[in-house]
Amino acid sequence: MSGHVVVVTGGTGALGAAVALGALQAGARVAVTYRDARDRDALAERVPPPARARFQAVQADVTDAGSVERLLAEVTARHGAVDALVNAVGGFAGGDLLATDERAWDGMLTLNLRSAYLCCRAVLPGMLAAGRGRIVNVASRSVLPPAGGFIAYTVAKAGVIALTQALAQEVRGRGVTVNAVLPSTMDTEANRRAMPGADRRSWVTPEAVAHAILFLTSDAAADVTGSLLAV
Repeated sequence: MSGHVVVVTGGTGALGAAVALGALQAGARVAVTYRDARDRDALAERVPPPARARFQAVQADVTDAGSVERLLAEVTARHGAVDALVNAVGGFAGGDLLATDERAWDGMLTLNLRSAYLCCRAVLPGMLAAGRGRIVNVASRSVLPPAGGFIAYTVAKAGVIALTQALAQEVRGRGVTVNAVLPSTMDTEANRRAMPGADRRSWVTPEAVAHAILFLTSDAAADVTGSLLAV
């Protein structure tokens, strides 16, 4: 992975940060997206000084096509062609169908699915031209099989799975792999606050999920595509 250019959307979140720091440790050049400068600064403080020259943070709205294009332009101007994309942007909202209004429905599909679509579409031409690339999307273990009670999130993440598998077929044999990681509930500060009484014994750490993602971005996973890796 040393020298590879890795873009991590949502790179200041718990999972995105774990991926970014792991990729930097492996010698990659890493660009993360952020919305809030405070989150960017908090992550930058965690980057070891020897790796700071390989780290880039770009303010971007990955649900907007123009913003994604500017993101890609900034990354390639500094680091060159993108070798790997990790779509770690996402969000959760509860609610059954009758409790989910149009705004909530559209919000979940935009944040979780549209973002992945736009970013995949942006990096794919360069990867195909190079004959090499890795795309890893983050879905959710809780949507297989589809569950009730958080229907917009379920449909959005199921869409990420379908996008992953369909795109993997479209680019099969052209050097680009497309896979998805399906985390269980992650042990993050946000989830601990949201579920204070939950049994956390089955929760997974962001670092464990990041390890799976980084494997799929590596040369060791060159023959793995269209897979759904549950963690």
